[in-house]
Amino acid sequence: MQTSLFVLSTVLKVLLFPTYHSTDFEVHRNWLAITHSLPISQWYLEKTSEWTLDYPPFFAWFEKLMSIFAAYVDPKIVQVDNLNYDTLATIYFQRTTVIISELVLFWALQRMLKVMGNRPLQKIINWSLMLNPGLLMVDNMHFQYNGFLYGILVHSLVDAKQGKLLRSGILFAALLNFKHIYLYIAPSYFAFLLRAYCFENSGNSIRARSWISAFRPLNFLALGVSVIAVFAASLGPFIALNQLPQLAGRLFPFKRGLTHSYWAANFWALYSFADRIMIVLVSKTPLGQYFNLTLDESALSATTRGLVGDTAFGVLPAVTAQHTLILTVLLQIPSLISVFRKPTFDRFIGSVVLSAFASFLAGWHVHEKAILLCTVTMSVAIANQIGASPNSGVNAGAFSTSDQKGSSPLTPQDVRAFMIVSLAGYIGLWPLFFTRPETPIKVLITAIWFVAIGSGLDQCVPKQPKSAETTTMAGHSSSFTNRSMLRYFSLLERLYVFGCIPVQIYVNIVHEAVFGQDKLAFLPLMMTSVYAAVGVVYGWLLYSGTYFSSNKALDKKKTR
Repeated sequence: MQTSLFVLSTVLKVLLFPTYHSTDFEVHRNWLAITHSLPISQWYLEKTSEWTLDYPPFFAWFEKLMSIFAAYVDPKIVQVDNLNYDTLATIYFQRTTVIISELVLFWALQRMLKVMGNRPLQKIINWSLMLNPGLLMVDNMHFQYNGFLYGILVHSLVDAKQGKLLRSGILFAALLNFKHIYLYIAPSYFAFLLRAYCFENSGNSIRARSWISAFRPLNFLALGVSVIAVFAASLGPFIALNQLPQLAGRLFPFKRGLTHSYWAANFWALYSFADRIMIVLVSKTPLGQYFNLTLDESALSATTRGLVGDTAFGVLPAVTAQHTLILTVLLQIPSLISVFRKPTFDRFIGSVVLSAFASFLAGWHVHEKAILLCTVTMSVAIANQIGASPNSGVNAGAFSTSDQKGSSPLTPQDVRAFMIVSLAGYIGLWPLFFTRPETPIKVLITAIWFVAIGSGLDQCVPKQPKSAETTTMAGHSSSFTNRSMLRYFSLLERLYVFGCIPVQIYVNIVHEAVFGQDKLAFLPLMMTSVYAAVGVVYGWLLYSGTYFSSNKALDKKKTR
């Protein structure tokens, strides 16, 4: 049954995207050429190519491995100066490498299915991830290898669930050296592994024990040496060649602006939108004079030009990289404290989700594709909660961090948060695919996923009293039947879900019909980003409230 899932996802990708390729296709083809034809001392030099590597070394070696096979398929694939080379053989080869690399994700999901328990219901999450609209669009339309990388992450999280903490840490260290975006969730890993692996885990708060007697120096040494060894294997050759500054410059381009090409669905999309509104009010009304507001004329097109560079605001204060770092850390601290105090897997996976959210919502120059880190980790958290539901038959393993008896079962709030964030996040990816042939594909795969997975997760929520079934968790009377996937959604949440339809009708049809292709070209992008940002922020608040309230309730239950 599960093998058929991989076959189905493969067939779907082949049928939907037979010869599709985008700019990132050429980027990765160029990386094949760079790693195959040039010495490692030139891999990260700006002058090497228009598309010089900007991923960590392990991914560069991954590209080099693929380049060996690429040279047999067509030697011209691995020529550095052969830009925009997109023969059918090249397209089929690179598309095939993406599909084959996703076997890592498929394997990880098979392990998760066995470890989390509740097999019939767990399959919903497997289907959710293997047929994930975000991964389908980004990996097969935009062309990247996120399925492979998220497979490594899921393997690491499953190891943590099983209590294999050293291997979990090693896998995560390796993952950081494949793609540095996973630094977003590194604080949660650090807090969890330090507390759960390097100190005795008695199930009690660290405050109740002596730090010295609880400390495990051998475990600390094993973890530290293992992580250092992984980074040494990755960075060592570049340090020896004095290439570390060039590598760091490619991985962390802080000269870029606050927002990406178009606004990712985060705080700064809402902040930029508020600034656009303020510009209009200050320039067109007496509001600016009344409140003594000044308008920076040079910033009038800065946040809407769609280019990479410094972002300036017309009325609101400027935001620096330091500001985003401080805000991100402040948002991460509460969940880090929670997992450090009591390092259960429930708290750990929730902290991972919230760390991903904090970095996506408040980070500097966040890519819109980073929302996948939130939705994928939320999927693992949902799988864990399904396994904690009554009669799940879960085998938690020997390590006490699993603590399945103290896990929170899936609640309507969890489903609402996950579905709203997923819908908003995937719609926030749609502007990446702006041609007419892409529009029906991105809309259909997102809509079908939302209905199918939402209906399946609705069946995973433990049965509630009849009074609770007819009333949503927000206190609004529901007009939907008990079989509806939206039965737990409040009125505003349902309006948001259905509101996506008129917004996208305007974005894809009405705007061009009224204004043409060139006039107010950024308006559809802004509408999509802001609408998606509202959903992502709301889902984050909903998930945060559930995470901290459930942990507080479990703490009270254990103290009785």
